[in-house]
Amino acid sequence: MKQIDLNCDMGESFGAYQMGADDEVMPHITSANIACGWHAGDPMVMDRTIRMAIAHNVNTGAHPGYPDLMGFGRRPMNLTPVEIRNYIIYQVGALQGFCNVHNTRVSHVKPHGSLYLKAVENEDIAKSIAEGIVSVSSDIAFIALAGEKGKIMAKVGEEFGLRVIYEAFPDRAYTPDGNLAPRGQEGSVKTDPSEIAERALMMAEEGKIVDTAGNIIEIEIETLCLHGDTIHAGTLVRTIRKTLEKAGINVKPALDPWQNG
Repeated sequence: MKQIDLNCDMGESFGAYQMGADDEVMPHITSANIACGWHAGDPMVMDRTIRMAIAHNVNTGAHPGYPDLMGFGRRPMNLTPVEIRNYIIYQVGALQGFCNVHNTRVSHVKPHGSLYLKAVENEDIAKSIAEGIVSVSSDIAFIALAGEKGKIMAKVGEEFGLRVIYEAFPDRAYTPDGNLAPRGQEGSVKTDPSEIAERALMMAEEGKIVDTAGNIIEIEIETLCLHGDTIHAGTLVRTIRKTLEKAGINVKPALDPWQNG
């Protein structure tokens, strides 16, 4: 039986600002990428999101980004490799602290926003992220973009001895070179639940993506990313999971659950 992990970027509320539909989404996913307070999130939200993930037997992962609350971590920043490494250690370590309190662990790290996209293109940035991860724990997996464009991230993760998990985005358009279409481009973010569910099924069942030119890209995919701040996110994730399971796809974490109690 084919299987697929469903991950979602979560815990992105902070202070008085509420973002995403975490309560609706969490019961239907298998891995949560939890914001660590720099592009979004705060200590109260991190704690609550971890408790919610444990209640639904969802793996808890760190979602570190640039220190950019104003830009939601989607603006590029000119940082040194040492700065990026230490920023990763800082954020993953913060989430691990809350996980310790709740007798669980950080199962994976998925960089956020501009940091993720820079790691796709820049080996030095990818290395700094991987070095930051192993500085916290070599048992933490590294989520990398699936396909040819993600080879830098995957290669670096493997060089550092990390388990690499290949990720695709059913709610994002892909350019012909296998990269995510820029968010400012029309049609770059999909919102129709039926369309996204069909894209998710093709990715999980066939390992295929249709790019913006209508071409088929074949890649290895282990996890599908959803976004909790997408319009109608609750309906979207339910539709995707129902479509996958109806087709006989086993929806389960890419890693065995880390929760111990």
